[in-house]
Amino acid sequence: MAKQQKTIITCAITGAIHTPTMSDALPYTADDITAQAVAAAEAGASILHLHARRPEDGGVSVDVDHFAAFLPRIKQASGAVVNISTGGSLTLSIADRVRPATTFSPEMCSLNMGSMNFSFHPLAKRYDDWKFDWEKDYVANSEGNIFRNTFRDIREAAETLAPHDIKFEHECYDVGHLYNLKFCMEAGLFKAPVFIQFIFGILGGIGPEVDNLIFMKRTADRLFGDDYRWSVLGAGGAQMPLATTASQMGGNVRVGLEDSLLIARGKLAESNAQQVTKIRRIIEDLGSQVATPDEAREILDLKGGDKVAF
Repeated sequence: MAKQQKTIITCAITGAIHTPTMSDALPYTADDITAQAVAAAEAGASILHLHARRPEDGGVSVDVDHFAAFLPRIKQASGAVVNISTGGSLTLSIADRVRPATTFSPEMCSLNMGSMNFSFHPLAKRYDDWKFDWEKDYVANSEGNIFRNTFRDIREAAETLAPHDIKFEHECYDVGHLYNLKFCMEAGLFKAPVFIQFIFGILGGIGPEVDNLIFMKRTADRLFGDDYRWSVLGAGGAQMPLATTASQMGGNVRVGLEDSLLIARGKLAESNAQQVTKIRRIIEDLGSQVATPDEAREILDLKGGDKVAF
């Protein structure tokens, strides 16, 4: 596919992997999620990928009331595209996970394109003291989780959200997920151009080597031709190197504390905005331009911020 002229930066603000003990910068109250999302947009993120948390202890939540506490505030203070997760939890059903999206009808939603052993249990060994009682077991027990995204689940999400004209961020953690997406497109569940997030470095998925990025990109070119746009998410220390490489290959990038708590090797990031500022500087220093929210809407063929329900 042809190289696009501007690079879309997505910022994933809080996610469902990291816990409050791991970084003081990780936002989990509505005030902090709002403040960090707005600051990330001001730094150059045109898309904000959002999860909710329990405000009292930072636990993962798909409660629509928790989303309602920050979504309207972010919209009022920022023109960024809002992308709501349909991942949200490794254990809940797809019906529970899509409820925030059906309630608020955002411009975009994430959608995982296959089941996988999505685990981050090695992190449990890094900390002796935890801020909240739920954290250690949550992290350690991910060793036994299968993140379920069957073909039926994917179809249910697609059909449930179809009336909302939502563009999916198709999260592909391995090459087989690309073939799953192709099958679903041929079945009429998704229309072109699809937006694919290549994800590298999650335990249970494909590793964060540049060779794997090239392989995923070549496979997507073969399967989708000009009918897709793409972005790269590198987990942990792979975040900035892979984002830099993707931007030079004509792709888009995703950063944020959901994906990495670091700003440099061994150094915790102070905020989501700090990560956005860094990748924007790299992109621009290397001769590319960063897309505005409205340019991102045009590139991805989004319905517009005036058509959401928050």
